[in-house]
Amino acid sequence: MSNFVLVHGAWHGSWCWKRVRRILQARGHEVFTPTLTGVGERAHLLSPQVNLETHIADVVNLIHWEELSNVVLCGHSYAGCVVSGAADRIAEQIKALVYLDAFLPEKGQSLHDTLPAEMRDGQVAQARETGEGWRVPPIPAEVFHVNERDRDWVNRQCTVQPLATFQQKLDLRGGIEEIKNITYLLASGWAPSPFPQFYEKAKARGWKTRELACGHDAMLDLPEELSRELMKAAE
Repeated sequence: MSNFVLVHGAWHGSWCWKRVRRILQARGHEVFTPTLTGVGERAHLLSPQVNLETHIADVVNLIHWEELSNVVLCGHSYAGCVVSGAADRIAEQIKALVYLDAFLPEKGQSLHDTLPAEMRDGQVAQARETGEGWRVPPIPAEVFHVNERDRDWVNRQCTVQPLATFQQKLDLRGGIEEIKNITYLLASGWAPSPFPQFYEKAKARGWKTRELACGHDAMLDLPEELSRELMKAAE
């Protein structure tokens, strides 16, 4: 049995993991799918002060108070930044680290530092125009090539994201370097995607790498296949 902590990406919440959560639990694993502060069912906590460090603390505190060890920690998309920071703080409790179509910023980089300028500037402009300068509206599910059956549901479920989560620099202190079991899963069934650059970086580092032939929200498009990959990562 493994302890899985699965962290959603921007604009999402715990809800996006429900299919994978059920599959892993049916196989006897403990599964935690925290919703990060300010989104999903925690949208009532949204404020301009919510940033990347807030979300890192969400994950670190969950693992601490649930008294988890040998954790398989997975971050999707934006949560690549979150799980990097969390794993860096509590490396001794992490058994495996999984990046699912996720950002891989270096120490001192923000998510926006890794995006093409037009994408970064577009999000800042949207926040300025519709979100009082700090709320970023969700990217439509169609852009992420979410399967047609789920698109309307995903668009209803997604909530705005605080801009500071994309702009705060990632503070790494060296702990993450102790973790050797790392996997990068690339969702290869959609374009244009900002994630192939991180997949290539993962391969260059000698990490385990796999491709999933689906849209960005792999947990919705291919829950069975993704669950198998997560269990492989735990081995």
